[in-house]
Amino acid sequence: MYIGLDLGTSGLKGLLVSEDQDVLAEATAPLEVSRPKDGWSEQDPAHWISAAEAVLGTLASEHGLSGVRAIGLSGQMHGATVLDDADAVLRPSILWNDTRSAAEAAEMDADPAFREITGNIVFPGFTAPKLAWMKRHEPELFAKARKVLLPKDYLRLWLTGEHVAEMSDAAGTSWLDTGGRDWSDVLLQKTGLSRDHMPRLVEGSEVSGHLRADLAARWGFERPVAVAGGGGDNAASAIGVGVVQAGQAFVSLGTSGVLFAANDGYAPDAETAVHTFCHALPSRWHQMGVILAATDALNWYAGLLETDAAALTAGLGDLHAPGRALFLPYLGGERTPLNDAHIRGAFLGLEHATDRAAATRAVLEGVTFAIRDCRDALAATGTEITSLLAVGGGSRSDYWLRAVATALGTPIDVPVAGDFGGAFGAARLAMMAATGGGAELAPPPPIDHSIDPNPTLAGAFDEGHARYVAARDAIRGLT
Repeated sequence: MYIGLDLGTSGLKGLLVSEDQDVLAEATAPLEVSRPKDGWSEQDPAHWISAAEAVLGTLASEHGLSGVRAIGLSGQMHGATVLDDADAVLRPSILWNDTRSAAEAAEMDADPAFREITGNIVFPGFTAPKLAWMKRHEPELFAKARKVLLPKDYLRLWLTGEHVAEMSDAAGTSWLDTGGRDWSDVLLQKTGLSRDHMPRLVEGSEVSGHLRADLAARWGFERPVAVAGGGGDNAASAIGVGVVQAGQAFVSLGTSGVLFAANDGYAPDAETAVHTFCHALPSRWHQMGVILAATDALNWYAGLLETDAAALTAGLGDLHAPGRALFLPYLGGERTPLNDAHIRGAFLGLEHATDRAAATRAVLEGVTFAIRDCRDALAATGTEITSLLAVGGGSRSDYWLRAVATALGTPIDVPVAGDFGGAFGAARLAMMAATGGGAELAPPPPIDHSIDPNPTLAGAFDEGHARYVAARDAIRGLT
């Protein structure tokens, strides 16, 4: 058997998976975020350990863990967990959605070396600017820093006693030579750090260490248990849904939206605000377009009407051509392709004929056009999408998926119900580490149904997207 642990922002999830990749047991433990100041977002790493103890305890009591060969890790990316020379945590971990280091990120991004070496914009949520913030605002703590770990890699330290990271997560730090798959001494030096401050690097499908004997005895593991490198949350989710070959992609309509495409080569274009990261498998990379409000936008609109998202979308019927009403989903800024933390959303083109259904369609279309922006940004780097899976809560709306398929001109496959997320991908990476397997252990899930583009509405969606882009550019600076 194999275990996948996914350390999210709101909770830690564990799956126990058989050698046939059937889910045998699952458990979750909640986590809370501390926001001591405006724009700050932190967690106490001790709470991650407590959550992992609860999850492993539940899996052990529900099924027994004597047959487990390996554990894989997935987790929230970019968090800065800073340790002293005794591996004691110096301060709460600064999370991916913390914006305190915006000034430091801008200073780094103005240095061409960061984009040239990492292939990415230095976003405020990335790890390196957080250490620059510590150096400027908490110099006494910065001086004591001996290791910087990403969240899931702090779990690994507890599990194995080893300081190890893997390529997909490390690519989101702004310290990795993403093409060379190694730490950049040049970029580390620019932030007052060295390679000694970094964990050892492995591939996501490699063994990073073994479970400590005391933890093995505690939960009834009977053999040496390998701990795989694992992956950052989106890379691990891609392993879970079988997006591992060039041309394969998934669109996630969750709170935020992600268009994730696998690549066999490294082809960054930071100007597009596309993330170009290492994949969790050797010699593979991936690109992501990220929008900050997908179902979040629909849920916001549902709240205004004092209803829920499912009720809004249930009666929409057949796909309509985009109407005059236009929605820009920038409720908290936008990532791809704008890299604009200050832009805000808008309704445009409202008229007497704009009823509840028309406004609902406008919200769905606005998110759809933002996903189209991501597709266009990926295409500008040479990335082609030949197969596309839909995941996330928004994928339960066939109307929304028909709109996305038509706007992208790409059929969308909808998997059967099941858990194919980060924890499942982590379990697959554990299986690879234990058996020496690779991408063949990460096939796509069974498909429930496919949604084709509507060719009669393709032109209308192209025109709608052109209006969307014009409106987007017009409101920048006004909102």
